[in-house]
Amino acid sequence: MKIPELDNGNLLPLAEAFYTIQGEGFNTGKAAYFIRLGGCDVGCNWCDAKETWNPGLYPPVEVDKIVADAIVHPAKSIVITGGEPLNYPLDILCTKLKNKGMEIFLETSGSSQLSGSFDWICLSPKKKKPPVDEIYELASELKIIIEEEIDFVWAEENRKRVKPGCLLYLQPEWSRSKEMMEKIVEYVKANPCWNISLQTHKYMNIP
Repeated sequence: MKIPELDNGNLLPLAEAFYTIQGEGFNTGKAAYFIRLGGCDVGCNWCDAKETWNPGLYPPVEVDKIVADAIVHPAKSIVITGGEPLNYPLDILCTKLKNKGMEIFLETSGSSQLSGSFDWICLSPKKKKPPVDEIYELASELKIIIEEEIDFVWAEENRKRVKPGCLLYLQPEWSRSKEMMEKIVEYVKANPCWNISLQTHKYMNIP
């Protein structure tokens, strides 16, 4: 994976940006502007944004333009996602968004060191490349994707590492949701520290 020249974070490989409704996790139902950065060093086989994996496909965009496009929308919530956004220095982007009064949510696998400042961090660890140690204490919510039953073991391994008060979510992998939903429901009933997250935006047929 070739990382483009980013001028210390003044430029970022923007895959897409759009205004929609957050569909997953704690902030489900909230209007938000999504900033999706291209490039991922994890590469899950079930990823629904595989087109973002190669950052070389996305010419670096000036952070000032990214921010200017974000702040024209009514909602003051920003979701920074990917790909894997922590592959890049996010301090400049976050500072400029904060200076405009924006609330910033991060969606990350935690595979790289944290940069930037966030109001909410959704940590979704992946077995192919586990999170760096430091990210666990910073996570606001832990979201584990359940593709098969062994993933419940992965969920518990990660639960033990997050801070007390971190919200816990199990989310069925979309293509396996029919097969796994009953198992997830029964697991949460038996382990009520967990909540269920659904990809509600897919049910609503929105981005």
